[in-house]
Amino acid sequence: MDTSHTTLIVLGASGDLTARLLMPALGQLLTREPQRSIRLIGAGMDEWDDAHWREVVQKSFATVDAGGPAVEAVLAGAIYRKSDITKPSDLEALLALAEGRAAFYFAVPPAIAAKACVALESVTLPDGLILALEKPFGTDQASAHVLNEQLAKLVPEDQVHRIDHFLGRSTVLNVLGVRFTNRVFEPVWSSEHIESVVIRYDEALGLEGRAGYYDKAGALVDMIQSHLLQVLAVVAMDPPSTLSAMDLRDAKGMALRATSVWNGDPRAASRRARYGAGSVDGRELIAYADEAGVDPAIGTETLAEMTVGIATTRWEGVPFTLRSGKALGNRRSEVVITFKPVSHLPTGFSGSADASVLRLTLGPDRMALEVNLNGPGDPFQLDRASLEAEFGEGELLAYAEVLQGILDGDPTLSVRGDTAEECWRIVQPVLDAWRSGAVPLDEYPAGTPGPASWPVL
Repeated sequence: MDTSHTTLIVLGASGDLTARLLMPALGQLLTREPQRSIRLIGAGMDEWDDAHWREVVQKSFATVDAGGPAVEAVLAGAIYRKSDITKPSDLEALLALAEGRAAFYFAVPPAIAAKACVALESVTLPDGLILALEKPFGTDQASAHVLNEQLAKLVPEDQVHRIDHFLGRSTVLNVLGVRFTNRVFEPVWSSEHIESVVIRYDEALGLEGRAGYYDKAGALVDMIQSHLLQVLAVVAMDPPSTLSAMDLRDAKGMALRATSVWNGDPRAASRRARYGAGSVDGRELIAYADEAGVDPAIGTETLAEMTVGIATTRWEGVPFTLRSGKALGNRRSEVVITFKPVSHLPTGFSGSADASVLRLTLGPDRMALEVNLNGPGDPFQLDRASLEAEFGEGELLAYAEVLQGILDGDPTLSVRGDTAEECWRIVQPVLDAWRSGAVPLDEYPAGTPGPASWPVL
């Protein structure tokens, strides 16, 4: 098998994901790494021809100023085939066009991807075939398990890439670098010294026309079940032996297997709400329930919080709170690690010796360590100071990092099958409690931090 040349077959080539995210990422990657040899095939149900497909790709490339010999070669050789990817004959025809190693990127709804994977069982698959699937991976633990079993019939696990663009290579390495290369942090990275951890992703954007997907998912499934639990795994895992895909994914898997709803009580450990009418950054938003395509009776949440615990020696007794929501007042994407207060404050200091706080901001990546210092006037008066640093920017867009792993056959950034199932297991008790009505659906005006009755994180 020729691994120096890859054919990237995009299933769902006429969709928004392809034009808005995948193709700009591919253009940036080819510009930065012109030595790559790639053939690009688009497949979809639309009546496109090669010329139209190339025009779509070229417009996407232009958004990132892509250029160079690899970009020109991909544009010149890009082809499109109208295909029903749930039919084995259409998938086989696409694979027949591949040169070198082949990679299927499923830029289609999860239900269609699952049907295509069943169809692939009737297709003669080439050695080294990569299968890349977007989230959500299944709709619960059982369906994720069924899909994993189906994929295992097709290719080895390390040739399956379950996409999590949220946690790019640079972000992972920045978190790991802070933890594992600084003696000032690693020895105190445990329940002995840490009081709580908050992982949050607050968005200012509202629904933005995504009712077809979002109203069936909600904030818990859209962000916490997938992305934020992956962040938790990186923050909480024990030090891996190496930064290889196997060791990193093993360490993440061990952390998630030990994770469950705080005190086993989903009613007390979770909150949900959806936004009402309001204003965000001077832009008026209508209530979520009035958005086009939304079924108010479903009771989909646009803001979710849940607290989990990790049953290990390192983390026993430390609450990890995961929060994500839309149409909130301030965009915040961060990990907040609050340390325990000092055990003894010598008499004579005035002011409060608040606990030290480490904030890791995700995208752009930066860190801030909030500590107590002597004041500039009275040396006995304690003041608060923040020691800040910015991490180096990653060279690539998040999706470019994803594509890099796919094209290189490196699954480091992808979610392993057992891990995907564990994430569903962790959130399932909360989903069940919400569906039974055991947890009320609160409301907050768009542009505010959330319901006024909720405790401040």
